Amino acid sequence: MLRIANIKTPKMDKLSGSARLMIVSDLDHTMVDHHDEENLSLLRFGALWESVYCEDSLLVFSTGRSPTLYKELRKEKPMLTPDITIMSVGTEITYGEAMVPDDGWEEYLNNKWDRNIVVAETVSFSELKLQPETEQRPHKVSFFVDKKNAQEVIKSVAERLDKCGLDAKIIYSGGQDLDILPQGAGKGQALAYLLEKLSSCGKPPNNTLVCGDSGNDAELFSIPGVHGVMVSNAQEELLQWYTENAKDNPKIIHSNERCAAGIIQAIGHFKLGPNISPRDLQFPYAKEASFKPTDAVVKFYVLYEKWRRAEVPKSDSVIKYFKNITDGKYVRCDEVRIQKSILNLTVAYVMFFCGWFVGDVRVCSLSSLALILKAESPEGFVLTHIQKTWLNGYSSGVEQAFKL
Repeated sequence: MLRIANIKTPKMDKLSGSARLMIVSDLDHTMVDHHDEENLSLLRFGALWESVYCEDSLLVFSTGRSPTLYKELRKEKPMLTPDITIMSVGTEITYGEAMVPDDGWEEYLNNKWDRNIVVAETVSFSELKLQPETEQRPHKVSFFVDKKNAQEVIKSVAERLDKCGLDAKIIYSGGQDLDILPQGAGKGQALAYLLEKLSSCGKPPNNTLVCGDSGNDAELFSIPGVHGVMVSNAQEELLQWYTENAKDNPKIIHSNERCAAGIIQAIGHFKLGPNISPRDLQFPYAKEASFKPTDAVVKFYVLYEKWRRAEVPKSDSVIKYFKNITDGKYVRCDEVRIQKSILNLTVAYVMFFCGWFVGDVRVCSLSSLALILKAESPEGFVLTHIQKTWLNGYSSGVEQAFKL
């Protein structure tokens, strides 16, 4: 039984009740497709999440990357900011944009764990090559090992550590990565800990969807009650685990879509909620039965991006929709992260959010946008005011690249 720490963290208190949906996704080759130079599937997922789920659901990234490599990936790819981040193969849990660590989880992992002994006992295995220093963590010792030697080495190392009285776990993934962790660690155990923690607060998620592509994701699919999707590009090691352990489980599917597109497909397959991304819609947008400010903001920026890329026909309706937008150089809106709806009147909403834009340089601004409900308009609302403030470290000298 995991011991739940009585620690309050910003994002655990994000919701007043249970999350409508909690998505727990691996990053490399699952959420992030490194073969997709335009990041199309990642952007499709981001638009869907921000428009439909961000206010009442939880997004969890579960990655084998260390904090250092995770932050590098965030600089390279247009990723959303998750509510919870699980790193280093389930040995580190942090919350929110500030990445507040879960001290209770770290304390739990200390049981029967001695990193120095692990290092000393593995040094004699010539087949093991230490990974870079950034990937060596307090509760993780990581190596590279050739696939042909992996199973024999795993068996020998496990026997050696067992004789030393260590309760350790060895995880092999990606055809080369070998991680030694405390027995209580791993992506699956970290998720079980989070679910128990949420339940102890009276906020168990209504539905949980886990997503992965490699061997170190297998534990995620073992958690009772979760839905799971193996993306179409899943590796042999995960597919073999599925065949041996879960092929009769109707809650786990092998998508025929790659990476984030497979996650979107799974949301629809399991009927967990809407799975049509605003990036898949055509303008003019159909009027929704109920007005959702986040949806309106995301659709606005998606349409603006397409318009600047000459991907929508020039028409009076588009010009009227944008009103005061001026011409400039090409810019793509990579992420619109809705932070908070601070004013909710009978007929008006004011939204504050961070917008990231990519042209020749990557820039960020804090924007405010006012929406007035207007039943007679095609979309059911009109945009009345937009203001942008460039954040520290981002020059307003690129203002000509993006004008509202």
